[in-house]
Amino acid sequence: MATPTFVPTVAPERGAIPPALLIVCFVLCVINASLLQRGFVAHWWIFDENGLGIPTDFVNVWSAGRLVLDGHPALAYDWDIQKQVQVAVLGQGYDGNFAWHYPPPFLFVAAALAHFPYAVAYVGWAAVSLVPYLAVMRAIVGRNFGILLALAFPVVFTNALVGQNGFLTASLIGGALYLMPARPVLSGICLGLLSYKPQYGLLFPIALIAAAQWKVFFTAGTVAILMASLSWLAFGTESWQAFFHWMPMFSQAFLTEGRAPWGKMQSIFALVRYLGGTEQLAWVLQWIMSGTVALLLALMWRSRRVLYPLKAASLAAGALLITPYLFLYDLMVLAIAVAFLVRLGLDQGFAHYELPALGLVAALLMIFPLVGAPTGFAATLIVTTLIARRVGPWWRREQAPSLAAAAG
Repeated sequence: MATPTFVPTVAPERGAIPPALLIVCFVLCVINASLLQRGFVAHWWIFDENGLGIPTDFVNVWSAGRLVLDGHPALAYDWDIQKQVQVAVLGQGYDGNFAWHYPPPFLFVAAALAHFPYAVAYVGWAAVSLVPYLAVMRAIVGRNFGILLALAFPVVFTNALVGQNGFLTASLIGGALYLMPARPVLSGICLGLLSYKPQYGLLFPIALIAAAQWKVFFTAGTVAILMASLSWLAFGTESWQAFFHWMPMFSQAFLTEGRAPWGKMQSIFALVRYLGGTEQLAWVLQWIMSGTVALLLALMWRSRRVLYPLKAASLAAGALLITPYLFLYDLMVLAIAVAFLVRLGLDQGFAHYELPALGLVAALLMIFPLVGAPTGFAATLIVTTLIARRVGPWWRREQAPSLAAAAG
């Protein structure tokens, strides 16, 4: 009996962009641009109506860079000192903390930004980090539509609004995955640079070993070690000691005490806590999900039958599923998984459910500010399901020989 295969049910002329997809992306792009413009005019982006800085994520980056330039890089990890610098630059106090918890290599970026006035650095960081993200999305989709798709992704607005590093994270993960088949050294460099957010690189060693991508593996390791060494030379042993000293406190504050509302985080761990579950139950479910994702990815990347775009999409989505500490701006990485799916859809045709499902993903990401719940986690699960649907025929083909042998 023939093995079932993926059959597209929306198959326009090869490479043609479905009108509905084009229109929706254009509308979302306009919405993102309008919201940013409106935010500045209405004084809920960068400065408030009194001309004072609005407390938000970017202030910890600029303040850490300021401490580096003043000759005190290790103090960037001290919550109290960080907040003093932040209050000084904003011109007003605020409740809570915007703590600096990145490994010392990211202090290079912070120091570079602190050379500029706060507002200039804020806008410049969003603009400059957007460029590689657009380039990677264009490359993955394989046509100029990739730029529109990139700008239409709903999290673009959120990431720019709070001055976070989602554009950079997405461009490094997307670059590593796009370059891997033909440019393994460049892919490894992208992956090594991702070590500034190590929680998103945990699945890559598993996939690289399963696929015997040794050149990528060793290049990434070399770059990560080189970055750590350079930061040690530049910022001293004290910066690394401070990083390891404050990390358990940061984990305690955000994953145990819930200082950030659970609804702001977009993981299964946060969903359990948001619904009132215990920390122990949340960790159990998080570990089950992480183990399952790691096992399935190893099987996929080991196989020669799975299309590479599906492997890449699954790794990008999986990187989000295995970490408990995940905010909405981190879901910029989900745009990479979506880009690989759209590339396949444009080349092979879309199934009847795929475009509506992607529309639902966009809606879930957009309504987060209104509901304050882990809607981003649901969006990641939908994208993962779309990937799994396309991977399904491969799984049945892989299982067929073993089932036939068992029957014999």
